[in-house]
Amino acid sequence: MDFLHRHIEALIFCAPDPLPKEEIKKCLSEMFEAEIPMEHIDQAIGDLIEKYLSEEFSFQLEKSGGGYQFLTKPAYQTSISILLRQQSQKRLSTAQLETLSIIAYKQPVTKGDIEQIRGVNSDYSVQKLLEKELVDIKGKSEGVGRPMLYGTSRKFMEYFGINSLSELPQPKDFSQPDNQIGEERD
Repeated sequence: MDFLHRHIEALIFCAPDPLPKEEIKKCLSEMFEAEIPMEHIDQAIGDLIEKYLSEEFSFQLEKSGGGYQFLTKPAYQTSISILLRQQSQKRLSTAQLETLSIIAYKQPVTKGDIEQIRGVNSDYSVQKLLEKELVDIKGKSEGVGRPMLYGTSRKFMEYFGINSLSELPQPKDFSQPDNQIGEERD
């Protein structure tokens, strides 16, 4: 079944987004004109994950955003961070990050709700997040004027390396040290 490994490897490699197992199965079944058991796909993916753990590869196969994709290993983080810094025009501004946080935690949410929380107009930030495909329009509210409802996208999951919204840090995880005046005495 080594041929199955190579086909799965090629599918994951060429996919622009994390590739779910169901899509892999669908592609393979169509190509081979036969039903491919999910156990064989699971085994092949497990073998590929193991293969790419080897030191000879600078990348590994990871489950992310509900599917599988090749990602650079942490040892090469410095090289990648230089590249990313050079491509800084793709970074999120503070306003975009604030807006994205509100959408992620409060979704589905209207622009009016976002602006009420932030206290400023958020048209530009929402538009940029839509352009970067980190948020999607999820429908329309039943409220007055039927404003658009926004929520996070699959690309959001990929961007932050999570598989579900339950993996987002909870507000209780953001602890701030107690404010104090003066120095502590023993």
